[in-house]
Amino acid sequence: MSYYSQAEPLVRRIRSASVRKAFTHTDRSRFVLPQLKMSAWLDHPLPIGHYATISQPSLVAKMTEWLELTPDCRVLEIGTGSGYQTALLAQLSAAVYTVEISKQLSQRAESRLQALGYRSIYFRIRDGARGWPDTAPFDRIIATVAFPDRPTELLNQLSAEGICLVPIGLPRETQQLVQYQRHGTSITERTRCHVRFLGLR
Repeated sequence: MSYYSQAEPLVRRIRSASVRKAFTHTDRSRFVLPQLKMSAWLDHPLPIGHYATISQPSLVAKMTEWLELTPDCRVLEIGTGSGYQTALLAQLSAAVYTVEISKQLSQRAESRLQALGYRSIYFRIRDGARGWPDTAPFDRIIATVAFPDRPTELLNQLSAEGICLVPIGLPRETQQLVQYQRHGTSITERTRCHVRFLGLR
């Protein structure tokens, strides 16, 4: 069975044509542990080692849609993980700056994405809570780890009319996935759904 046939039920539910195309061109089984390849398209999180997980594909799809990416966007990603979300972002934007606290995960993701032919992705190994201020501002910011409260440092790195999508709450508890958007000097926020992500380490 091809990866596309496994992904097709999910892909049909994606409203954005550009996000749908990115999903059909990205083999999720390349981003999970070898022993879990047959489970790559099951709609639940999977471990990727080093106490991290890859989110369920339906949530990845929704988060990608809610970013409202355009081809000229510069994107900051907090939590590289296996590089799956990174690969989707790279297909939908001009450049991706991705931060991961685990050296092993970051290096594996970089090698994997380079081998798959992705370009314009920049990697940094560090605590993602501070973002990447020396390359700011960013048009879009996405976090795949939970922040305990409002991510002020990330919001300070957001461009005019930029969008920031971050889980807010404590680890092992239900969190809120909050979409922030800058409008001039003000920032609005909207809760998109309830989620459970690992926290910053």
